[in-house]
Amino acid sequence: MALSVDLDENIRHIEYNLPVKESFDLMTRHLYLGETRAFFLGVNGFCRTELLQQIFSDLQDASYMKDERVEDILRYMDGKMGYAQTSLCGSWEDIFRNVLSGPAALFIDGFSQAILIDARSYPARGIAEPDLERVTKGSRDGFVETLLFNANLIRRRVRSTELVFSMHCVGEESRTDVAIAYIRGSVNEGLLEMLRERIGALQVTSLTMGAKSLEELLVPRRWWNPLPSVRMTERPDVACSYLTEGHILVLVDNSPQVLVLPCTVFQFTQSPEDYYKSPAVGTYFRLVRFLCIPVSLLLLPVFLLVTGCFPDTARAWGLLSGGGLTRERMFFYILAVEFLLDLFKYSSSLSSGKFSGSLSIVGGLIIGDVAVSLNWASADVLFYAAATLLASLSMADTEFADAVRLYRILLLLGTGFLGLGGFLACLGLTLLSAATTPTFGGMSYFWPLFPFNKKALGRLLFRSPTPRAQPSTIWNRGKVHR
Repeated sequence: MALSVDLDENIRHIEYNLPVKESFDLMTRHLYLGETRAFFLGVNGFCRTELLQQIFSDLQDASYMKDERVEDILRYMDGKMGYAQTSLCGSWEDIFRNVLSGPAALFIDGFSQAILIDARSYPARGIAEPDLERVTKGSRDGFVETLLFNANLIRRRVRSTELVFSMHCVGEESRTDVAIAYIRGSVNEGLLEMLRERIGALQVTSLTMGAKSLEELLVPRRWWNPLPSVRMTERPDVACSYLTEGHILVLVDNSPQVLVLPCTVFQFTQSPEDYYKSPAVGTYFRLVRFLCIPVSLLLLPVFLLVTGCFPDTARAWGLLSGGGLTRERMFFYILAVEFLLDLFKYSSSLSSGKFSGSLSIVGGLIIGDVAVSLNWASADVLFYAAATLLASLSMADTEFADAVRLYRILLLLGTGFLGLGGFLACLGLTLLSAATTPTFGGMSYFWPLFPFNKKALGRLLFRSPTPRAQPSTIWNRGKVHR
């Protein structure tokens, strides 16, 4: 719907569609630009007050008006407003979307267009290092909930003339700003076009959980695929590294997480810590993290399998400090300890930072000691469970570690109830679930292992020196499947 040339009619339309008389944060003001009437609309807190005061003071200054009336709105905007980015808009939908996003609108009598004044200033927290992606060396900044700040952090690191931030809007009510960042000439054009079409076709009321909601809308997952389908990061250096390698970044306003497309399982084994250490040390810790994946997944299930189904082998290998434990009691011990470890991890993550360390350490010592004394657990089970927990905590991505935990519980249940056959069946289901994990664009989740790319796989397994860390050409990751 277009604006009217009658200012009173435009004001009535604003009052009908916006609760300007009921909502305290909506600012309105009647103005006179010489003899010409005008009306201002903005959101309190989104506009820099000192800048608007200066603009209004100048516009209403009698010496500022050469003529008594505004005759040409474009010439007036270009000649009189020198303090902020301005543009003309004649659509009510675009005006309301812009005003509720931050810019203010100035309506002038006699014109069917409004002047949008981009003097926005969002409330924002400080740019600090994200808790889940800490490094001992390197930058200490991280993405925040303001999309413009996040774009600035990327632009500061990648000063390429080919870097593009394409803006989109998602949500019929929330109207959340979503930006697609890519480098022209390096991006997969088919994947980029598919992403634009998918975002433009989304029919959703709002992105209630920010980037996580958008991820689930872009890549619908089934309940038997717990592995993450999209890599998300809060570190600008990590995001820019993927960007220069030909990936696409998706920034969501009100969310500090940035989506990285396309996604492979090997992305969740990488850590920026590798590149802030020497190549030899970085390679060593990367291989340790790779080793921790099968340890976290299989240590407890294999321990249950050997001690429960092959007790003679367990005693010959020295897996148990003592005997007398039946398969059923061992199964109960492991499930109880698994539940308690998850409870400790969840409780410590939600508690205050002052108490989380003490809660996990003291609580684990007290409950573990009492459980052994009351014969509700064994020291052997506690040891293997603690080793499993350490392997899980060493994984770089928490969502990936949580998915491995679900697979481990499935293996424990299959082994406890059905023995060796249950272990093999659940292991097959685990591999099948991982192999069928959906990705955006239908690209292989296990690239460069499948399709096989020897050079790319070597770069993932071993930390290369900086001159050879990034490929000279963008890797071909396969065809985009719609």
